[in-house]
Amino acid sequence: MKTAKLCKLISKSEPIPGIFDFTIESPEIAAEARCGQFLHIACGGGTFLRRPISICDAHDSCVRFIFEVKGEGTKALAEHSVGDFIDVMGPLGHGFEVKPEHKNAVIIGGGIGVFPLFLLAKQVKSDVFLGFRSADRVVMEDEFASIAKSVTVGTDDGSYGYKGYIASAMDEYLDKNPYDVIFACGPKPMFKAVKAIAEKRGIECQLSLEQRMGCGIGACLVCTCESTKDGMDKQLRVCKNGPVFDSREVTLND
Repeated sequence: MKTAKLCKLISKSEPIPGIFDFTIESPEIAAEARCGQFLHIACGGGTFLRRPISICDAHDSCVRFIFEVKGEGTKALAEHSVGDFIDVMGPLGHGFEVKPEHKNAVIIGGGIGVFPLFLLAKQVKSDVFLGFRSADRVVMEDEFASIAKSVTVGTDDGSYGYKGYIASAMDEYLDKNPYDVIFACGPKPMFKAVKAIAEKRGIECQLSLEQRMGCGIGACLVCTCESTKDGMDKQLRVCKNGPVFDSREVTLND
C-alpha cells in the first residue's frame, strides 16, 4: 500500500493559459516512477477527493507533472507556490510496457494527453505525433523534438502543423513506415481512431486511459471501464489494472 508523502514544490510555470507545470522533490517517488503511472494528489482548497495526475517526467529526486485547471480541485492545486508542500501518493497504476520486441515504436498524444508520454519518449526512441485543438494550445513540441526521432504536430483547426486530426497524420505515416507498437494517450475520440488503425494494421497498441477516480488504489470501483478481456465482458479498474491497457482489451464505449 502506497502512503502519502508531503513533497516540496520546487518549480512552477504556466506554459499556456490554464496549463500548469509543477516539479516536486521526492527521491522515493522519482526512484520508483515508471512511464504511464500517475500521482494521486490532495489539492487543498477545501476539496475532499484527491486528483489523479499523470507523471510527466522523473529523474534524480524530482518528479514533474503537468495539469490543466478544470475544476475546484485543480484550481486550488494551481494556487500553490514554490516552497509549499503538497500531499502526494504514488507512483500508482500499471504503466506502459516496453518490450524487447518493440523495435519500431510510434507515440501519439492529444491535448493534455501529451504530458504522460514524455517519460516514455525519453526511454523509447520513437516517432511522435502530438495533436492539439489550435496553435495557441501547442505545448512541449521542442522538448519532444529534443529526444524523439521525429515529431509531427497537428491542430484540429489547421492553424499549425498538420491540418486535421493527429490520428489521420499517424495513419498516413504508417502507410510508408512499418511499426510494431503504438503508445497513445488522449481524448476518447482519438483513442477510438487509434484503436481502429492499430486493429486494421495488426499493430500492438497500448492506451493510457483517463477516468474519474476516488481512492486511486482499486478499492472504490469508481473508475471502472468496460473490457472484453479473455473473451468475457468485465469491468477493469483504471487506477489499478491501468491506466494503460492493451487496446484490444477495452471497448471504449460511451
